[in-house]
Amino acid sequence: MIGSNLEYHRATFLWKCEGLSETRLRERPLVSSELTLLGLMRHAQGVERYWFQRRLADTTPRFFPYRTYVTGDGGDWFDEADPTPAKDVYADYLAACDESREVFAKVTEDVVRIVPNPEFGDTDVRFILEHVIEEYARHVGHADLLREAIDGTTGE
Repeated sequence: MIGSNLEYHRATFLWKCEGLSETRLRERPLVSSELTLLGLMRHAQGVERYWFQRRLADTTPRFFPYRTYVTGDGGDWFDEADPTPAKDVYADYLAACDESREVFAKVTEDVVRIVPNPEFGDTDVRFILEHVIEEYARHVGHADLLREAIDGTTGE
């Protein structure tokens, strides 16, 4: 059930980005937000690699060196001036999802295993999987609003 829910959100996110040009993927259609679909895709690959590889598999993931900047609240976000072509960001995101699927196949054998987690304190595998689904659900909602503002496309 967790796996199919995660795959649903991955597919929905990709659908929100489907068929758009590089320019549209980089577009900031909401003046009150710095979010772009391409920025969300960069973030999603980081979510995949951090939670699946770093936390669940306890390995050091290979993060693509996207250009970032410090936000007003002290965090960081992806700089749309980054010259990485959208097709490469897309390929990197798909690779991150494939890497996560490999980890998922191994960790779901013991979903109650405790995993060190500096963000939330020690948690079990199931908590982390649910957190990744929560991340996707939130960002698919963002993607839905962005896509509607770009070209009027709506739906799940």
